[in-house]
Amino acid sequence: MSAGTIRAGAPAAASNARVNPWLIAILVAFAAFMEVLDTTIANVVLPYIAGGLGVSVDEASWVVTTYLVANAVALTASSFLARLLGRKRFFLICLALFTASSVACGYAWNLGALLLFRLVQGLGGGGMVPLAQSILADSFPQEKRGQAFALFGLAVVVAPVVGPTLGGWLADNLSWRWCFQINGPVGVIAFALIATMLPAPKDGAEQRKALREQGGFDLVGFVLVATFLGALEIMLDRGLEEDWFASSFIRTVAVVCALAFVSMIPWEVTRRNPMIDLRMVGTRQFGACFVVMLATGAILYATTQFLPNLVQADFGYTAMWAGLVLSPGGLVTMVMMFVIGRLSGKVQPKYLIMIGAVMTALSMYDLTNLYGDVGFWFFARSRMLLGVGLPLIFLPIITASYEGLPPGKTDQASALLNAARNTGGSIGISLANNVLWDRAQFHQSMLVGQAIPSSAQYQGILHQMTNYFVGQGSSLWQAQQQALQWIGQQVQMQASYLGYMDVFWLLMLISLAAVPLALTLRKSKLGGPAPAGH
Repeated sequence: MSAGTIRAGAPAAASNARVNPWLIAILVAFAAFMEVLDTTIANVVLPYIAGGLGVSVDEASWVVTTYLVANAVALTASSFLARLLGRKRFFLICLALFTASSVACGYAWNLGALLLFRLVQGLGGGGMVPLAQSILADSFPQEKRGQAFALFGLAVVVAPVVGPTLGGWLADNLSWRWCFQINGPVGVIAFALIATMLPAPKDGAEQRKALREQGGFDLVGFVLVATFLGALEIMLDRGLEEDWFASSFIRTVAVVCALAFVSMIPWEVTRRNPMIDLRMVGTRQFGACFVVMLATGAILYATTQFLPNLVQADFGYTAMWAGLVLSPGGLVTMVMMFVIGRLSGKVQPKYLIMIGAVMTALSMYDLTNLYGDVGFWFFARSRMLLGVGLPLIFLPIITASYEGLPPGKTDQASALLNAARNTGGSIGISLANNVLWDRAQFHQSMLVGQAIPSSAQYQGILHQMTNYFVGQGSSLWQAQQQALQWIGQQVQMQASYLGYMDVFWLLMLISLAAVPLALTLRKSKLGGPAPAGH
């Protein structure tokens, strides 16, 4: 809602009427930052969780899966619950749930307890990000929305970068439990400030009455959408570990996902008050924004997960240094968010998106030049280039998606865009995982086929490395065995490099796919009048 709307509000909100909207923006963006941070902070500490709770790393990985599934379910209902309970009340409920369950995760006594608390944490966190986006959309006039979304984008794009660094440092120096407990004091402070300063909408009673007249809660739609998104998250997250459709579990989840999707579409498009307004996705403007946000989520989360994995597995970086590789890109992103926040009121979103997609593709192309002797700044440079490209896509997409939408649809738009970002991230990580596994196996078989023991090149390398190990004090027989092991390790390492290069080629193509989609967007009104608040 705009400042003018606040001033015209009910007397009960009079004390909040003079609150600077930028202060509100900082508070809700910070809460969103906490939630998005927890989508990646657990990834890097899974081995520590497994060791601390006495389970396998594969079992510990359900800590990530349960959070993503609960997050998807909460996103489904966030729009309706925000209108039913009021944005402020529902936001505070979500923040309280998230904070309390985060602390409980830190005190979990076994894996079952941790998964239960992560489930509650995901349910609380799932409503926070779309609500933060909706609050910003209605707290600023259209000509200042770009700058407000810059702050939101900073939270959503930088948090996945900070997660691995912070998680690695906490696990290395304190305990994996602090990755969750750190949310406790921060969440309490954020709750107190938001409860005090965030104005409550003046027309909450009218909205609740309108919801009842339109049929109330779409329970069937909620079950269908939540089942579809939850099953999709499980399938994407567990598919590779379970050997995809060779597993009866994955086949069952896939059937449930398909049935929910097929049933969801006709049900939701024929409801007066649907849980998720799928008709918005069918429009030219919002539909293109939705698809580009899917691609943006895929690139953001896939690169944030795979680059640390690469430098840890193949270059010997610690968890903390693997996180630090992402940090220069995070700094560039912080600067670019505010630059683009100002540009968004002067340049058409479609052109910014096209430039951002090309810059992101160049970043991925740079990583395809990977080889064994590259250093820290090779990876940091590519992240800095990505830090220029992603904000050029992310902010204009959010701005363009609200173009032409009535105020009553902002909650729906926020929920759909955040579902696209999260689902795109899961799709991107799953695709990248499968490409890496499949192509690394392919390259290894090709390299082994070329390593012919009778060839002069093979014999030359074997002789050279045998002499090296003899010089290190090994006997001739030991040196020959060590030389053979070294050759095998080199084949595996080169196959891994080539597999990662194929992953980056895939992400480059996904980035370029955003260019033609951006061309389909309508021209936006730059610096138009403020929309009506609600």
